[in-house]
Amino acid sequence: MRVGEITGLRWCDVDFEKNYISIDHTLVYYNHKKDGCYYNIHAPKTEAGIRVIPMVESVKTALEQEKYFQEILGISCKAEIDGYTDFIFRFGNVHNQVTLNKALKRIVRDCNAELLDQSNGNPKTLLPRFSCHSLRHTFATRLCEAKVNMKVIQDILGHADISTTMNIYTDAKMDLKQSEFKILAEFLKSIEGDNE
Repeated sequence: MRVGEITGLRWCDVDFEKNYISIDHTLVYYNHKKDGCYYNIHAPKTEAGIRVIPMVESVKTALEQEKYFQEILGISCKAEIDGYTDFIFRFGNVHNQVTLNKALKRIVRDCNAELLDQSNGNPKTLLPRFSCHSLRHTFATRLCEAKVNMKVIQDILGHADISTTMNIYTDAKMDLKQSEFKILAEFLKSIEGDNE
């Protein structure tokens, strides 16, 4: 999901019985010039952005736990934006992309500081900087690596044009390319064996 789709997600958009999430709007925060900055609900970027996404079990479990915690703690959504309410992800008010990206930046900073401290300043690896959109990109790349049908990936991501999906998300890792070529090499060997 795009970050505005996630921050705009409401409990009524999640179907726990049928295991899917409906996307038909996005939450945006921008400067309205004379009126200043505030939130609005918009339609997705394209008609293809209106979609249904299946939930994997770990996502369903996480959302069920969040719903349970909110219920036992008596947390209810007070925000209402363009008639929309009952947002899932909020802390007092709804979130925006800038706030979430700053939180990710702090997490990476703190994690790297801990790694540096534990390794006496010489860690094997450090986390790179990344954004909410990087997580979407990584998910899409993992779908490609898992050989999920490209049309399914296009639909899940809400791309209007398959070329967008193909161009952006098929930069699979070198190890995947190498493993695919091993399959090709084995296939070519089997053909040569059949010809002998």
